[in-house]
Amino acid sequence: MVDLTTNYLGLKLAHPLVPSASPLSKDLDSARRLEDAGAAAIVMSSLFEEKIEAEQQQMERFFYGQGIGYGEADSFHPVPDHILTYQEQYLEHLQRLKSSLKIPVIASLNGISQGGWIEYGQALQQAGADALELNIYHLAANADESSETVENRYLDILQELKSRVSVPLTLKLSPQFSSPIHFAQRLEAAGADGIAIFNRFYQPDIDLETLEVVPKLQLSTQAEALLRIRWTALLYGRVKLSLAVTGGFHHSADVIKALLVGADVVHLCSVLLAQGVGKLSEIRAELEQWLIEHEYESISQLKGSVSQQHAIDPSAYERANYIHVLDSYTPSAGVLR
Repeated sequence: MVDLTTNYLGLKLAHPLVPSASPLSKDLDSARRLEDAGAAAIVMSSLFEEKIEAEQQQMERFFYGQGIGYGEADSFHPVPDHILTYQEQYLEHLQRLKSSLKIPVIASLNGISQGGWIEYGQALQQAGADALELNIYHLAANADESSETVENRYLDILQELKSRVSVPLTLKLSPQFSSPIHFAQRLEAAGADGIAIFNRFYQPDIDLETLEVVPKLQLSTQAEALLRIRWTALLYGRVKLSLAVTGGFHHSADVIKALLVGADVVHLCSVLLAQGVGKLSEIRAELEQWLIEHEYESISQLKGSVSQQHAIDPSAYERANYIHVLDSYTPSAGVLR
């Protein structure tokens, strides 16, 4: 019997497969289906401070900005005693998940202000979250900001929130940091418990008819997994943080590779949206079968064994392999004549 258990953010999980933030966690029935399919834990879809603020402004305009110049009509629409807000709905849903599921529930927060990160982070802890994922979705597009300034913004949020909550904190990192390993070490020193590699920035598109910039959401592809695998291999052993990989993990082979280089958990999202939650059970079974066939007794025995620190050729993860990769490519027959 293979021991599939893993430790992540201080939580002992039955195995490393954890559905990441997605619409699948937005209602109790689909969350139960994830648990029934064997999810080791669940990450809720993010609570967005931006959405909370927009809702508050909209409600203020609707209920308290009705003055139209006629005193008799200023109160035409009665103001209700209470309306369940987006934030309250999210917190109630978190409480329902906690009371209904037997697996850990990790809340996700996307803030836009220092005060918001603290206020809503505390609220998520009070509602029962087992851990908190900080979904800091910041595009470093300001030419006046140095890379250090960008990093310090993350560190300030982390340190302030860490001083106010006791649940484990993990941060979703962008692949665009100039020195990911050094930054991960700074995050660890500032109190982070884990990091997720890497956040996916959705890219805007251009409508060629209207010439408008429009949002476009695309599910991940398997090709994205290798970037996560490479940086996990480089990070393993250089930090004591819990390491999660997210983005592009659609098959058991890539899950196994992520564990070999040192991941504690592998987040699944696009594959479950595209192929159904039953895919999780399939990947878990294939993972276990591979471990048996290769005579591993546990995930811990496997973990990190092909990281850069333990690889037969450590330089294979770095630029030293660049020329070899280019020279090894063979075009399809008939392409070059």
